[in-house]
This record gives sequence, structure tokens and C-alpha cells, in this order.
Amino acid sequence: MTAMTTRPGDNDDEVALVPFAVEHLEGALQLSQEMSWPYRLGDWAFALELGQGFVLRNGAGTVIATAAWWAYGEAHASAGMIIVAKAAQGRGHGARLMDALLAAAHPRTITLNSTAEGLALYERRGFVRIGAVHQHQGVPCGHHQAPPASLVRAMAPLDIEEVSRLDRQATGWARRQMLDRLIQAGDGHVLVRDGETRGYAISRPFGRGHVIGPVVAESAADARALIEAALARLGQVFVRVDTAATSQLGDWLESIGLRQAGDATTMVKGPHIPPAGPARMFALANQSFN
Repeated sequence: MTAMTTRPGDNDDEVALVPFAVEHLEGALQLSQEMSWPYRLGDWAFALELGQGFVLRNGAGTVIATAAWWAYGEAHASAGMIIVAKAAQGRGHGARLMDALLAAAHPRTITLNSTAEGLALYERRGFVRIGAVHQHQGVPCGHHQAPPASLVRAMAPLDIEEVSRLDRQATGWARRQMLDRLIQAGDGHVLVRDGETRGYAISRPFGRGHVIGPVVAESAADARALIEAALARLGQVFVRVDTAATSQLGDWLESIGLRQAGDATTMVKGPHIPPAGPARMFALANQSFN
């Protein structure tokens, strides 16, 4: 996810571009808090553990902008957590960050989800719009019954190879390391039909509560079954699901109390070949990881 926010002014001559490091996490958290983004310090640390990026610091050492990216093999990457202080806008800082990120990630195809404010910056750098993401969140209403264990069961260590295969089928990306860490941080479910693993979902602590994603399945009905399994385990807690506008899950999510709270435009720079399926991505790990 990308955006702009407010921050005290800075002297452009003293603004330094440096690699994103642990020492910058507190400053990054303050920027996201100014945006009313729900990231916790642990969410920033988790993202940095799996990825890399850059920050801009003013002469006082204050973080005034961030940009991060995650490599999925040598061919693909996602980018996000891109924030530029409002007080620092109009001075080329966003362009400076993005040019550094693009150079570091080259020659990978890069996917990101942008707010309306960031669209022009990315389009000037060759990103094109390919879709939209709807953010649904809230405390689910009613009681959610887990699907039959014969259809959806808890994910086991032996499932990771099949989960990785499905994920690559749904995204075209090689992101086994990220999947391992997401599973370690949360709870997973797999959907099994005719003895074959046909879908998976991971839920983990994030932001104001929990996020359910990624969710990969062959149909909206299967994706819903996987989300129901996660909801049954989580109970009455704040839940977030980021889903494509074309997922056919939006009306159902609204009906169970997960209201649409925002949206973003999915953009890509580089060759974009839609995954062949049959597995498809129905919910994102988050808008930065995709």
C-alpha cells in the first residue's frame, strides 16, 4: 500500500537516502500512525525481516519517507509501505525513493497497490493499472461454523509443498520463504477434495486484530469455506480481509459484518502474464506483500 502523510519540514540539502534498517522502525511507525494506518511496530518489523527498502532521513535524523519491496525469485517482486510526509512533498522525495527501489529490484516485474494519491507517481514510471483491491474489516457478526473436516482441515507441516505449489499457480511468484514465515506467524487451513489439496488460507495477527490472507482457491465457494474455517477459529475478534474487486466475495463479507473500509488500485511494471490457474488468489497477505 502506498500513500502520503504529514511530517515536520526538512532541509532538502540534508535529506539522506539510506537502506531501511531496524533503527528506522520507530520512525516508520510514526509515519504510518499519522496516516491512520493500523500497522503495529511488530508489523513493520515483520515486513522488514522478509524484505528490504529505503528511507529518507532529514538532517535531524528523522525518518520522513519509507519504501519497501519483497523479492519473489529473480523475476517478480512486490512493493509497498511507501509513505512520504506531506511537509516533504513536492520536492522530488517520492520520485527519489521510487527510483532507488526500481533500480534495486531491476529487472523484476513489480506489483504494488496504490492509493489515489500515488497513481501519478507510479504511472510516470511505467506502472499500469490491472485491477482493484477492496479492504473489508470489522468484528464478524454471528457464529461461524467450520466446514466439515473432510473438506477443510488445519494445515500441517507436510502441506507446505502443496501450499507453495498452489500459491505459485495463483500468483506466478516464487515466494516460499514468505509463505514459511506467514505460516509460522499464524494459523493455516487447507481445502482437500478427492484427496488433493485444492486451496489454502492463513490468518495471523496484524494491525487492529487479525488478517485472513493469503487465501488461494479454485472458486469463490472454496475461498469462502477457507475463510469460514479461519473465522470459526478466531471467534469474535477484529478481522481484515483484502480481496480483489472481482473475487465475488465482497457481498458476503459485507453480510457478515466485514464492511468495505477502503480500496486500492493494483498496478504492475514489467511483463504481466495473468496466472493460468485453476487456483486463484482470493485474499492478500496484505496490500504490500500482495
